[in-house]
Amino acid sequence: MPLTASELHRRGIEAANARRFAAARRALAQASVRTEDVDLRARIDGTTAYVLAQTGEPSAAEQLCRQALSRRGLHDGTVAVLSGQLGVLLMHAGRLADAERMLTRAIDTMGAATIELANCLMNRSVVRMQQHRLDVCRADLMRAVDIYEQNAQEEPLAEARHNLGYVALLGGDLVSALALMTQARPVLAQISHVAAAISDLDRAEVLRDAGLDTEAEALLAEVAARFGAHRMRQARAEAEFHLARSLLRRDPAAAERTARTSARRFSALGSDGWRIRAEALRLEAAVRAHPRTPPPREALDRTASALRRRGLDTEATALRLTAGLIGRRRLPHIPVDAPTPLRLREHEVLATRAASAGRDAEARRIAAAGLGILSAWQQTFGALDLQASVAMHGTDLVFTGLAAAARTGDPDVLFDWSERARHLSQQVAPLRPPHDPLLAADLAELRMLRADLAGSDWTADPTVRLLRDRVRERQWSTVGAGETKTHVTVPEIRSQLDPQTAVLSYVYTGTELLCVVVTRGGADLVTLSWRRVQEVLRGLRADLDVAALTRGGPMHATIARALDARLQRLDAELFAPVLATAGDARRFALTVPGVLGGIPWAMLPNMAGLAFTIATSISRWVPEHVSLRDARVPPDPASAPAPPLNDVGGERSEHAVAVSAPAVRRIDVGFAAGPRVPRAEEEVRRAASAWPATEVLGSDAATVAGVTELAGRVDLLHIAAHGRHSADNPLFSGFELADGTLFGYDIDLIPQPPATVVLSACELGRSSVRWGEEAIGMTRVWLHAGSRCVIAAPAVVADDIACELLGAVHAGLAAGAAPAVALASAAESAGLRAPFQCHGAGF
Repeated sequence: MPLTASELHRRGIEAANARRFAAARRALAQASVRTEDVDLRARIDGTTAYVLAQTGEPSAAEQLCRQALSRRGLHDGTVAVLSGQLGVLLMHAGRLADAERMLTRAIDTMGAATIELANCLMNRSVVRMQQHRLDVCRADLMRAVDIYEQNAQEEPLAEARHNLGYVALLGGDLVSALALMTQARPVLAQISHVAAAISDLDRAEVLRDAGLDTEAEALLAEVAARFGAHRMRQARAEAEFHLARSLLRRDPAAAERTARTSARRFSALGSDGWRIRAEALRLEAAVRAHPRTPPPREALDRTASALRRRGLDTEATALRLTAGLIGRRRLPHIPVDAPTPLRLREHEVLATRAASAGRDAEARRIAAAGLGILSAWQQTFGALDLQASVAMHGTDLVFTGLAAAARTGDPDVLFDWSERARHLSQQVAPLRPPHDPLLAADLAELRMLRADLAGSDWTADPTVRLLRDRVRERQWSTVGAGETKTHVTVPEIRSQLDPQTAVLSYVYTGTELLCVVVTRGGADLVTLSWRRVQEVLRGLRADLDVAALTRGGPMHATIARALDARLQRLDAELFAPVLATAGDARRFALTVPGVLGGIPWAMLPNMAGLAFTIATSISRWVPEHVSLRDARVPPDPASAPAPPLNDVGGERSEHAVAVSAPAVRRIDVGFAAGPRVPRAEEEVRRAASAWPATEVLGSDAATVAGVTELAGRVDLLHIAAHGRHSADNPLFSGFELADGTLFGYDIDLIPQPPATVVLSACELGRSSVRWGEEAIGMTRVWLHAGSRCVIAAPAVVADDIACELLGAVHAGLAAGAAPAVALASAAESAGLRAPFQCHGAGF
């Protein structure tokens, strides 16, 4: 028996909800010819209109829906459903006020708590979401959630909860946003590939606002392609719009091109509201990409007025702020309860205008106030990657403040701004998270998948992506914010320095490179040549790697000479001019911007024999330096003598050592050797011989659980293992142990991380620059978790040098030397030159 019109209509609705639009069209066409019922035919036309809109025919969809509504004899329920359908079409066309009016008409007519009412509430919430009326938007969603729960509608319930996550995103609550979206995604993914793509589109916005731009842009590009494959032209254009938003700060020229493409697609679809939004984004990108030749001010004003007429007040205000960079018109008023990005944009524009007018003191004051707003937001986060990444929102303010401070020529002022920049991800100490067995299980599964997918791009695997998102969501929501730190001033630093200690704060303003030198006697400002430093840095990494890998080979002498020449040039440009102003100092605490993050400072000729540490910020280093200095004790006579030095063959890539100075109490020391490292067991046993008593885990016993358990009860932990740096998310960097990878996220699960940790693993000395001054690597992960100091090599180290040098470092530590002193002394006495360097409180 053939299906009835009602059955075919229901089948068409199911196919449309699953985004199987071709099947939906067939079912709805058949349903329409099998009924004479005026109400049923009108409802069929309403569903067909939705399908037409989703597949790129919005004008035909609106016309069909209005024709259906104009038929005589329709019941109130049918009128309500069609009004809701028309409201959705108007919403996609960007006519938000008309859309809300039609949806409210439908909601008021329905009355009863039906699925149709919940659907209309969902759609009206999206309209109000675009208008940034978050309270009434959330109220609509909560009503819809109640109805879906009462009717056991699992799929629309997941969509409603996902949308609540989007509301949280718009309100600045990134943790709740990711949590709600991650929880809803498995259900949405079961509906269809397109439903999963819609979920991914919104999750990409969370990642973008969290500053995880690389992940966001990769996901948005993938989503746009999926929509294109399903001929969903409107959805594809929306994905490209959000991709342009993600590119705006990092690559405004690319953002301008992408926004232009998106605007053209919307124009072809007749989606005027979205076209105007894309045009506004294109103009914003054009101002950033071409500050000397911006688009006409009139174009920005005209587009902002068009946005406001469509109820998009937040976007209109943002564009009017940007227009304030062209000419000197009065800026729009921004209320204190406005979205944080909008308030930050106001301060960016005001600070830029003040700096352009030569009012540097005003520019610094405004930029500092803007960073205060960002700071208040950051204080709600404890997770390292979230703290560092949201610094994206302060990048323009930081560089405006740094440049204005540099123009004063006052080292105190510039140092203050350097510390402000570094404080963006370090002002809040994390609270240790409670044990989370689900997080531990997800990390364990990731370990297995990483092993199974070795040799391929494991991050592209859908299961890996889901698990990584879940791990991040759990870590974001369980690591709370603890005590807020403050930054120190130059006079406070000078009072804590002895005559042989100096602070070197390197500062990059976006165009200039300078260094503030602080000694007990005063502070000086040294101007360096960023252009010449850049020239030397090109090719440095390759020279370092090749020199280590060819050690002992026929080309080694030639390569070593070329590397020596490069390091001498770098020393002459970067360190020698600074050293000349540091007086009698023999110990240095450095802070370096991300652009200098890969420099092997220990290999610079003038650094030979000098103890130095690279601090995440001087504000963090000072109290730890004072604590370590006050706790310094004479050498322990029970310590074993240093092991003999020898020279044997072999090599291993980059090494890292996280250490702290000895405390008064006895130091508990643990060692672990990873698999497939030929000299790992020799290295740890040789280093262990410097201590009176140790606990050593061989390659078979060095499991993730065993090493983390050991880490929780020793003061010094040494791991010799292969490692891998993950540039897209350094917290997924890790060591290869007997049963898989120990990730950076695992470190946050250690209740009391060792004060002294020794890591000898390839690549883990590297960092990934996020935004401005921010860089994250395994060194930062350990410091954030609570370790005091990390010694890391950002380049390949020959295996024989690593084994010999680390053994000598342990001998110095066991004798009571501070880490930076032990490292410098070991290198000098052994006649070795390697890129190992201290991070954190090295002395």
